[in-house]
Amino acid sequence: MIEMTLREIADVVGGTLHDVADPEVRVTGSVEFDSRRIGSGDLFLALPGERSDGHDYAAAAVAAGAVAVLAARPVGVPAIVVTPSPGSVPSSSVALAADSDGSGAAVLAALGDLARASVQRLTEAGTLTVVGVTGSSGKTSTKDLLAAVLAPLGTVVAPPGSFNNELGHPWTALRANADTRFLVLEMSARGPGHIAALAEVAPPSIGVVLNVGTAHLGEFGSREAIAKTKGELVQALPPSGLAVLNADDPQVAAMTARTTARVVMVGQSDSADLRATDIRLDHEARAGFTLHTAKGSIPIQLAVHGEHQVGNALSAAAVALECGADLETVARSLSGAHAASARRMDVRTNAGGVTVVNDSYNANPDSVRAALKALVTMSRAGETPRRSWAVLGEMGELGEESVIEHDLIGRLAVRLDVHRLIVVGTGRPSRAMHQGAVMEGSWGEEAILVPDIGAAIALLDDEVEAGDVVLVKASKSVGLWEVAEHLINAEPSSGRTGSTEARD
Repeated sequence: MIEMTLREIADVVGGTLHDVADPEVRVTGSVEFDSRRIGSGDLFLALPGERSDGHDYAAAAVAAGAVAVLAARPVGVPAIVVTPSPGSVPSSSVALAADSDGSGAAVLAALGDLARASVQRLTEAGTLTVVGVTGSSGKTSTKDLLAAVLAPLGTVVAPPGSFNNELGHPWTALRANADTRFLVLEMSARGPGHIAALAEVAPPSIGVVLNVGTAHLGEFGSREAIAKTKGELVQALPPSGLAVLNADDPQVAAMTARTTARVVMVGQSDSADLRATDIRLDHEARAGFTLHTAKGSIPIQLAVHGEHQVGNALSAAAVALECGADLETVARSLSGAHAASARRMDVRTNAGGVTVVNDSYNANPDSVRAALKALVTMSRAGETPRRSWAVLGEMGELGEESVIEHDLIGRLAVRLDVHRLIVVGTGRPSRAMHQGAVMEGSWGEEAILVPDIGAAIALLDDEVEAGDVVLVKASKSVGLWEVAEHLINAEPSSGRTGSTEARD
């Protein structure tokens, strides 16, 4: 963030100073809500958590170097105190799940006010460009690609992982300072108005909408409601801004009518301004294609996995070209960009020769379909086809469509001829996925339902062989990365994982 005095911060957030000897002391560092990450000159954010209350760690944060605490009550050390807002906690707010009296809501609102003030000063100075990215899937991958293609043009701040909600968004925005040229923000939503609210915290001049799918369908109720919410990003753009829209998704392409900003369409459609042709996949499902633009054409070879990354790369290229990059720099940056966020199409081969596709961070129907297609591509590449395994868990927040969507994923695994499908879980959605595979034609133990992660690991240890390719994917709440990490770290001698022994 830009440097501010405690007095300035109190004015911005509407708070009062408590136990502050000198209101002109400046916050020269960052804002942190984890007292273990506090450094000299930081501002500590006191939020209530499910296991502990940040207010209880205020003294420790100041002792570690924090200048003051942003809190909802006096804490015995220098603090900017904002008034709790009982009854103001959004029911869908993940960051405020443990907020019972409005203290967290007040502190979080103050964080947003502070981020808005910091970003506004930077953009008014003409030194910062804010880029917002949204979509039902692909936000994190595209955010990482954007950071890579913009880096040659100047310092980039982007969120770690999927830090994209009402806490992560302002926290990331406050990472930008006078040296930052690009602030790339991933914008998620669990209901109408959420993206509009995030856009108010850090108003973007460039907005990217990737797709409209079924993620969080249970909370939105319909794809139309999802599309309306995703479109809040382009509505927030100024007339001088730029909207980058997916020409291949009709609901995204229709957002042209919802913005006063200039529009650039990307995709494989002939109508796209930035277009990909000659798409091909290598033995690890990494896409190569020809990028066509008004400035010319150039071959691109991606280092990230999955054909779905082509659309993400097109969006990143459109932004970079808008910001002044040339085609050669874009191609070079995209070719060198690897997955920067953990547990997202992270492909590794363990010591026993088993290739693990760790895409376990989260899942929705669209992203699972894309991951399954990448799995099959990888297993069939090369002179000798390899066995493919899909270890899948429940996809959350699908509402009334949950059983249907899980059934469809099970059927797709069979249609794609995935060799083995392991469905993890005992709930109705997991059973529906397994049943869908059975009804589509899976027989014997080609598709199997196991009760938990331990059972999945035991089965894989016993049956996976060197050369096999294993996809691991589920919603974050399932924690299926334990399976992926077990496979990645497995030694050839542990059970059968990676074994090269002949089988009976």
